[in-house]
Amino acid sequence: MAASGATSLCAFPMVAKAITLGSHAERDLSMDHTHTLEKIQLTYAVGSRYLPEALTGLDHFLRDHYSGLVGHMDPGLYDIMYALRASLKVRSPYQIISGYRSPKTNERLRAKGGGGVAKHSLHMDGKAVDLRIPGVPLKELRDAALELKAGGVGYYPGSDFVHVDTGRVRSWKG
Repeated sequence: MAASGATSLCAFPMVAKAITLGSHAERDLSMDHTHTLEKIQLTYAVGSRYLPEALTGLDHFLRDHYSGLVGHMDPGLYDIMYALRASLKVRSPYQIISGYRSPKTNERLRAKGGGGVAKHSLHMDGKAVDLRIPGVPLKELRDAALELKAGGVGYYPGSDFVHVDTGRVRSWKG
């Protein structure tokens, strides 16, 4: 895949450092979607360049699984996910619970009253993902995400996932 027109490495110094030190020139991700049952494994960046075709594929994979609408995901989110797997020293695919959410889907989920759905959710901006890694205790995944200091980390043990986003550094338990 050509890297022309790609953007550069994410703006999170801790994540960029983790990626630069001890990682390969190619950055890859592997994910299984718990709702669509789709699987994806690809190289999304080489060196400091994101691969546009890979980003397009990831946008589609992380689409709103309720409506099918595809949003544009923040590539910095993939760097967080890459660094998280590297820090945990695992190669298992992520299990994705939720990626992009359209405003309509987000409002519908809020109206259901299940909790944990913010009015101005970063899922609607393509800056958040809810995930887990089989075989990795949820607390361990949460702690590793917190150590990155790269964005928001929500811990949802009752729903069996961790939320990570590229917003400001903060944490909460849902």
